[in-house]
Amino acid sequence: MATGIWISLLIYFTLMIGIGIYAWLRSTSSSEQYMLGGRNLSPAVASLSAGASDMSGWLLLGLPGALYVSGLASAWIGIGLFVGALFNWIIVAPRLREQTERYDNSLTIPQFLSRRFPSRAMALRVVSAVIIVVFFSVYTASGLVAGGKLVQSAFGEAVNVGAFSDYSVGVWGTLAVVLAYTVVGGFMAVSLTDFCQGVIMMLALVIMPAVVLFGSGGGGYGQAASTLAQIDPDFLSWTAGLTVVGWLSAVTWGLGYFGQPHIIVRFMAIRSVREVPRARNIGMTWMAISLIGAVSLGVFGRAYAERNGMSIDDSETIFIILADLLFNPIITGFLFAALLAAIMSTVSSQLLVASSSLTEDFYRLFLRRQASEKESVTVGRVSVIVVGVIAAVIATDPGSNVLGLVSHAWAGFGAAFGPLIVLSLIWSGMSGTGAVAGLVAGAVTVATWIMLGWNQSFLGGPGVYEIMPGVLVASLAIYFVSLATPSSGEFRPAPAS
Repeated sequence: MATGIWISLLIYFTLMIGIGIYAWLRSTSSSEQYMLGGRNLSPAVASLSAGASDMSGWLLLGLPGALYVSGLASAWIGIGLFVGALFNWIIVAPRLREQTERYDNSLTIPQFLSRRFPSRAMALRVVSAVIIVVFFSVYTASGLVAGGKLVQSAFGEAVNVGAFSDYSVGVWGTLAVVLAYTVVGGFMAVSLTDFCQGVIMMLALVIMPAVVLFGSGGGGYGQAASTLAQIDPDFLSWTAGLTVVGWLSAVTWGLGYFGQPHIIVRFMAIRSVREVPRARNIGMTWMAISLIGAVSLGVFGRAYAERNGMSIDDSETIFIILADLLFNPIITGFLFAALLAAIMSTVSSQLLVASSSLTEDFYRLFLRRQASEKESVTVGRVSVIVVGVIAAVIATDPGSNVLGLVSHAWAGFGAAFGPLIVLSLIWSGMSGTGAVAGLVAGAVTVATWIMLGWNQSFLGGPGVYEIMPGVLVASLAIYFVSLATPSSGEFRPAPAS
């Protein structure tokens, strides 16, 4: 059985590394090519790359796991994300694409902010780069945790290597494959592999729920609904047991989109502003299909498990268990490749953005201002490896929760950069001091909220997701500090053309 799975995975790995070599031959001669693909992504590649780098392992592990445990009430997370992504494409994408090129061809988010607000250029560049590297180390770790869980659940002790457990082999093996094509091919390799991975993920999220529901042992929708009603009469309810605070904590996940550097950097790389609407339509269609598939997998996977007497110790492994149980080994390998695609597409994007900040906003800013293009690309490659190793160390705990790690990093970026990016693109009265205040206030609020445990329990009631206070405090800080400090000398945002 394992032979068929390994054949499918080998084909997948070969394809990813082949794309990396292709990109290395085409687009790694300069910093702009290595970090942004020469700003030449087609709408299809840009949109699916943004979607695949966004969704990560949580789409096939975390979200179905949450639905498996608590029912349709957890689907509000997906709805909030869909709405947030749509507004991100409408508000941020065209403006960021135009303004990053106009402001001296900014290659990173910190560069863009420093050139938009020259009065506080150094502070914005350094603080934002630190936040990117720190939060991406945690965010990348969540993807490696998912890789570890895949190997642990699918192959077990058969893949133990010396002192390395099956989980550790999954973590470091996932990192090794990602590094193989990211270090070599840069942004173009990451984007092209994201496109392929996005297609694989969507197909898996169409196939798996359909087989679980209508295949042998599924029983169809009617039988599944009956089984779920026996477990919990409210399992298929959108609102049962959901408080206003709980609902807000779910839907406000969508606020995080405006501040995710690994997503919005795709907007900077699309060929032209005119192609943004087409990319938006492709991306939102892909996202709708994928989210519906993930929700269906969690709900109907629970019905299948109950009907067939299956014991699932970790709800986040339901995709892995059903893939191994229901399909021919070749198809199982394809489904495992889909999960790896979800994991690696995000990990590679995050590593590249973090390395770009280390290269452009630390190395070239403080150590080698006159570094050549070749030297900058080399430093970028080394930085990818360094951040990846740090993330793997963070991911060494097999008890880590994928959705939990993602939620913290998502909130950190959303609060620190979300209000800052949106207001910098549309509000001419924003000052550099206000920008710094918002950046710091958002990140500190999220970190403090988590440390105090208020995301678990707040004022004796249910916890409040940290992105809500983070975005609110950051927005207020930007607004009031900007009113109190002059914005003269700053560049002004212009409508996207």
